[in-house]
Amino acid sequence: MIEVFTTGGTIDKVYFDANSEFEVGDSLMGELLAESNIRDGFSITGLMRKDSLEMTDEDREAVRAAVSRCAAERVLITHGTDTMVETGRSLLSVTGKTIVLTGAMQPARMRRSDAIFNIGFAWAALRLLPHGVYIAMNGEVFEVGSVRKNLKAQRFERTS
Repeated sequence: MIEVFTTGGTIDKVYFDANSEFEVGDSLMGELLAESNIRDGFSITGLMRKDSLEMTDEDREAVRAAVSRCAAERVLITHGTDTMVETGRSLLSVTGKTIVLTGAMQPARMRRSDAIFNIGFAWAALRLLPHGVYIAMNGEVFEVGSVRKNLKAQRFERTS
């Protein structure tokens, strides 16, 4: 069984035309997994609906506590990309689980989103990786202790 936790972030953003801005909406995770023909062997729990820049240390602790409490040995977390690394670091104290964080640079509701690919890639990584905490984005897997987001290039990259 795989536990999926959603926290919000760009992957779940919705465009509100009246406001001319994006806001975090309901998660599409169930739909995205169904589109990938993944229909069982998981449960989805929405922990919060926040832009990751608005996440606090208390929010990260809530994510860590939920992951620690769940019975699943494999955990997928959808998360905003801006502070994904910080949340990943807060999960390093959780042992005996494989934890993969993923998200998107464009909302899943947009035609040119990387969301579906990232979720599928993260799903496969989650099933294959040993215990630890990882970020799976845009076809690469990074251990949380050796990754950063390059804001200018809009991608994740290894650190030395």
